[in-house]
Amino acid sequence: MSPELISILVLAVVFVIATTRSINMGALAFAAAFAVGTLVADLDADGIFAGFPGDLFVVLVGVTYLFAVARSNGTTDWLVHASVRLVRGRVALIPWVMFALTGALTAIGAVSPAAVAIVAPIALSFAARYGISPLLMGAMVVHGAQGGGFSPISIYGSIVNGIVEREKLPGNEVTLFLASLIVNLVIAAVVFVACGGLRLWRQGSVTEADGGTLKGRGELRDQPQPTGTGTTTDPGTHPSPTPSPSPTTTATATRETAPAPASSLPLTPPRIATLLSLVALVVAVLVFDLDAGLTAITLAVVLSAVWPDDSRKAVGEIAWPTVLLICGVLTYVGVLDEMGTITWAGEGVGGIGVPLLAAVLLCYIGAIVSAFASSVGIMGALIPLAVPFLAQGEIGAVGMVAALAVSATVVDVSPFSTNGALVLAAAPDVDRERFFRQLMVYGGIVVAVVPAVVWLLMVVPGWG
Repeated sequence: MSPELISILVLAVVFVIATTRSINMGALAFAAAFAVGTLVADLDADGIFAGFPGDLFVVLVGVTYLFAVARSNGTTDWLVHASVRLVRGRVALIPWVMFALTGALTAIGAVSPAAVAIVAPIALSFAARYGISPLLMGAMVVHGAQGGGFSPISIYGSIVNGIVEREKLPGNEVTLFLASLIVNLVIAAVVFVACGGLRLWRQGSVTEADGGTLKGRGELRDQPQPTGTGTTTDPGTHPSPTPSPSPTTTATATRETAPAPASSLPLTPPRIATLLSLVALVVAVLVFDLDAGLTAITLAVVLSAVWPDDSRKAVGEIAWPTVLLICGVLTYVGVLDEMGTITWAGEGVGGIGVPLLAAVLLCYIGAIVSAFASSVGIMGALIPLAVPFLAQGEIGAVGMVAALAVSATVVDVSPFSTNGALVLAAAPDVDRERFFRQLMVYGGIVVAVVPAVVWLLMVVPGWG
């Protein structure tokens, strides 16, 4: 059995064990990276750690730390109420506002994870407050980021168009942008309907007179309430059994967690400073191209130093189990890349003599690998692999490049991708194991369906 095949089988075993036993998948992945890297790939510790996502580690810690501070001093509550007033109480519009906001950020040049890191904590705080499905809100944020991600001036668009030019392939910047925008917009509409968006329309608006709750609703949400640290439930593990609350207890908890009227949320000095910090984060990332994670953790430290009482518990609310899970899995994927497994799979597909079959398989490889690794890196590897059969003239280059780009980025809703991990880490007051599984199932559906659909719509007709 080849080393590449062994590494893929070990990854499958990691998934099976993590879903059937009470073990964090990240810890399993670290152990698998050590075993496969040492025994199969003959890598030393430096070779194994080469795949550790240090930048993502800092982003996850920094962003969740900053927004933990914002939650503790009431800034996120203030932002939620400001959002309600912005759409005149129409809660059903908020997911679309978040979709448009992240799309606009990436379209004008923000890196997709940076846009998600900025918007996701606010969007998911709103979802927690008003009983909106966190899967719906998280998906809208990620798909919005990817919808704008291939504009001619965006990071993704510039990279892909540069690869196309370097490989001397026909290209169309507008087609690439519209293909991604339309696909993500359609997916967002489907998710909106499937995850209760129509129910939000029927329920009407919220008002300050009724305490900010949805008209006609007796409860805000059917989710576990926070336990104080926000990290007691671990994705990839099973939560400890807890007694079911009585109806009276549930009703009381619901009343206690109902949002206060906007008039009871004044702009105190800590909240003003936190709002300025969030603006500074946006400016630092978009204007000065600074790292989102390092900037966020610096701002959180400053706020904590000035108002220690408001942020005393913030470090405990960093999503540490999520950090372990994501970093462990991506370290193992780094081992796969280091030992050539990803290139081996791509070259095997590229050697198939049937161009249309090779095209759909490349789309699936891009989707599957990108769900665990860098979308840009996958596009950079797969587009050149497509050059040989594109040169035969049987496959349109414009459609193939667009299909590969969409397949490799639309799957970023996976909890193992940077964007999905940010969504998972940013969701407050949720059963994290349940939310992790929802994101994993939804990501699996996207991986299974979207590549075939974009291949059928973009590659088979022979665009370009």
